[in-house]
Amino acid sequence: MDTINLSILIGGLLFFVSIIATLISARLGAPMLLIFLIIGMIAGEDGIVGIQFDDPQTAFLIGSIALVIILFDGGMRTHPERFRVALAPASMLATLGVVITCGVVGLSAAYLLNLSLVEGLLLGAILSSTDAAAVFSIFQSQRLRIKQRVASTLEIESGSNDPMAVMLTLTLVSVLAQDTKLDWVVLISFFQQAVVGGAMGYGAGRVFVFLCRKLPLSFAFFPLLAVASSIFIYAITNSFGGSGFLAVYLMGYLVGNARLPQIIHILRMHDGLAWISQISMFLMLGLLVVPSNLKEHLLDALILAGILIFIARPLAVLISLIPFRFPIKDQIFISWVGLRGAVPIILALFPWLAGVPNQHLYFDVAFVVVIVSLVLQGWTLVPVARWLKLEVPGELEPDQAMPLDAIPSKDVMEILAFNVAEQSPIRGVCWQDLKFSVPVQFLGIIRDGEWQLPDKEPVFNSRDTVMVLAKLKDVKKISEVLASEADSSGLSNSNFFGDFVLNGEVSLADLDAFYTINMTDQDKQQSLSSYISERFHRRVVIGDQVRLDQLVLTVRELDENGLITQVGIKAVEP
Repeated sequence: MDTINLSILIGGLLFFVSIIATLISARLGAPMLLIFLIIGMIAGEDGIVGIQFDDPQTAFLIGSIALVIILFDGGMRTHPERFRVALAPASMLATLGVVITCGVVGLSAAYLLNLSLVEGLLLGAILSSTDAAAVFSIFQSQRLRIKQRVASTLEIESGSNDPMAVMLTLTLVSVLAQDTKLDWVVLISFFQQAVVGGAMGYGAGRVFVFLCRKLPLSFAFFPLLAVASSIFIYAITNSFGGSGFLAVYLMGYLVGNARLPQIIHILRMHDGLAWISQISMFLMLGLLVVPSNLKEHLLDALILAGILIFIARPLAVLISLIPFRFPIKDQIFISWVGLRGAVPIILALFPWLAGVPNQHLYFDVAFVVVIVSLVLQGWTLVPVARWLKLEVPGELEPDQAMPLDAIPSKDVMEILAFNVAEQSPIRGVCWQDLKFSVPVQFLGIIRDGEWQLPDKEPVFNSRDTVMVLAKLKDVKKISEVLASEADSSGLSNSNFFGDFVLNGEVSLADLDAFYTINMTDQDKQQSLSSYISERFHRRVVIGDQVRLDQLVLTVRELDENGLITQVGIKAVEP
């Protein structure tokens, strides 16, 4: 009993310290996952606490469940618009890019570590997956928003390359464990995992959406049903020879974009579960590693990390994105954001559990590479993004949003609260003076802690809170009217887009009436929207810029079909 109590005490303390340590991570700009890993190492066998944990089976069980929850959550938060913008390039990175990374790192590992070709390729497969959670936790803590094409490509790639890396790893582990050769049978096994995983994920997503609409459960049970369903689908897909991780990610995508009234509850709970999963995974991996054992292959692992970061990843990005004509600065950033996280360390447990030769080598090398990646790339993500000028102004949003999930409406309804600041555009006006392009109902204001009803027609003062009722899909349009300017620490709209905004249908001739523009060989009747779109061989996104003589035209707003509706105008910086 004392032993159980002590285990609970230590576990609770480690979680408490890890959560408090996120404050340090935010201040230093360090990846939170690195902090969790270090805490686990401090508590581990060679650390201050001296906890001895040498159970790869338990570690694999916890890591697998944690990855299922993280991938399901990532799938739910991937919007269709991001797929339209970045599905093709992200798919190339998640397939061809992973294979190229595996090949370059695998050949290098075989040479450096004196391994066979298959053993080297196995280590390459283990290290071929990127970690979106690590990247976007840094962006969120630093309040950084980057261009949608780049962000969407990274998000979809990192969500879909995990299954690819898992399939490669499992295939190569089976080759080593059964002492067989790489041949067409292995290729069939690989495609079986992809096809079965995709089919199971699609079917599971559709069934779950159907059940959510038909089962008369309390809203509190649907998040639990989602967790149970994702774990069940992962296990049963693996049983049928498919990729359980791919199935879970696809299922999450279908559930998250089905416009279910329960989705707000599911997302809120899964946000917390995803963080618990990441903390658990990295604490456990920190406990599992014995730092003194890393010395044997430390130098080779550091060299391999350099090859991965500076050769394999850039080469994979360059080749994979050739058909999509990404700007060079976008490619540089995508190359640098090949951040490694928990997945490579979890995958390194596969050969350990299978009992293949050099089982500890895979784990030790993967651990060192992940540490180097988190330190070197994780700490420099924000400066590199700003240096490459990929940052775009943050979207305006309400200060508080309270969904009304239980109301039987076809659209999810929310009560939105906007704080009135000194610089707020609505300070000094009343509700009747405001113009909206979408339906919205004024509910009154909170002033000095008291609710003032709409019929009093109050004038908005600083430190008031304005409350409205609206559809979830209209929140962005309403925020453009009621929200204060984005945080001053971020990039302002005027600095990025310019002080003047024109309709996308304005012609170049109309623009020439205001500015003296050299438009040799240009059709003056062409619209700004058409002019910008012609210069991109892909779907444009907010933040895309083109130069017109001494002016910079920046895409500021798109409609639902991806057509440019607003263009920012500013002079070329000297």
